[in-house]
Amino acid sequence: MFPQAVTIAGSDSGGGAGIQADIKTFQERRVFGMSAITAITAQNTLGVHAIHPVPVDILAAQLDALKDDFKITAVKTGMLVDAAHILTVADKLQHFSWGKLIVDPVMIAKGGTSLVTAEAIDTIRAKLLPLASIVTPNIPEAEALAEMPIETTADIQKAAQRIQSLGVQTVIIKGGHSADDEASNDYILDGAISYWLKTARIDTPQTHGTGCTFSACITAELAKGATIEHAIRTAKDFINDAIRYPLNIGNGHGPTNHWAYGKEHQI
Repeated sequence: MFPQAVTIAGSDSGGGAGIQADIKTFQERRVFGMSAITAITAQNTLGVHAIHPVPVDILAAQLDALKDDFKITAVKTGMLVDAAHILTVADKLQHFSWGKLIVDPVMIAKGGTSLVTAEAIDTIRAKLLPLASIVTPNIPEAEALAEMPIETTADIQKAAQRIQSLGVQTVIIKGGHSADDEASNDYILDGAISYWLKTARIDTPQTHGTGCTFSACITAELAKGATIEHAIRTAKDFINDAIRYPLNIGNGHGPTNHWAYGKEHQI
């Protein structure tokens, strides 16, 4: 059976993030990708210009249609808009046998636009994280989920413990938003085991969709049966290459290069 995975997220008209980035990543990792769209966005590399939530009943219908026809072994969430959409997703996933759930708590766009409501953050904490195997916040998102400021490595570790206490097994706090100019280090708390994945920081504005791509790669690897640690390490390598060899598309925060990993880095 060919591995199959689902992304539940918003559509990025610019193609660099959201379901577009997720499905490109699934394809590169040889996983058949499907989607349930939560919102339609009008955006490009310069920012988000408009957001139109998909009606909740249509979101539910998308999920039911996928459940009725496919053998899905991993699922990820991205932009979930508001509490009503999150509750719909949580209710459906609670009753589906779709394997591991990876939550990318998309809250703020690269240009600074808020993508969820305050009530939605509380609903993610209360309803979605208890169902999740992995959550992948960046530092601002981790601050919101842990309800604490993060300024030091000790803060990162404490925040991960707080988030894990909400019911999720594995917490990955990504280091892209850290104040360290030399490195981008991710902290992983997997059950009782913790470790850092350390890489040199790449100085580039071509980073649109990095979080989506990273979590999608984890999802793809888990859909194929990889262990959580192997999936995380593969995703770290995948996103590093995607950033290191940019496409230089657009006039703002350009998209990452989903073709780059394990190839000759040429289009």
